[in-house]
Amino acid sequence: MKTCFLVALLLIGATPVLAADEPSGCDKFKWPIERERAALTASDRAKLASGSEQTTLPSSAITLGLVVPGEARLPTPPERAPKDGTFAGFTSIKAPKAGLYTISLSAGAWVDVVQDGHFLKPVAFSGATDCAGIRKTIKYELSGQPFVLQVSGA
Repeated sequence: MKTCFLVALLLIGATPVLAADEPSGCDKFKWPIERERAALTASDRAKLASGSEQTTLPSSAITLGLVVPGEARLPTPPERAPKDGTFAGFTSIKAPKAGLYTISLSAGAWVDVVQDGHFLKPVAFSGATDCAGIRKTIKYELSGQPFVLQVSGA
């Protein structure tokens, strides 16, 4: 069984705070999410299969095809083991520019960003339930090296 998951990669400014408990409602995110929410709910999202390779960053939000974890063949085992009944997938980006990037998800899942063989730690995280179109948003500082975006536990 396959499922799809929405991911937005957007370059924006940072707020260096990590998450604790997640509140309810779109107004409860730690920073404005209008841009990310609009990208995640737009009808022109690119559809990517799990395991696809991108030569550059997508110019808009993407819909990433997810499969059961055993079929996902994630390049690096996720930092958090996926639960039974969840889905996973990944895409690699070959030529990003160095900078602060936001990865936003339409639904709950675990995100791993792997660059130069290492898991990157988020610079900031915010999430809220009961906000149509967006569930969480995570900021990462990326170098200009290729990276892999892994989604699991969806």
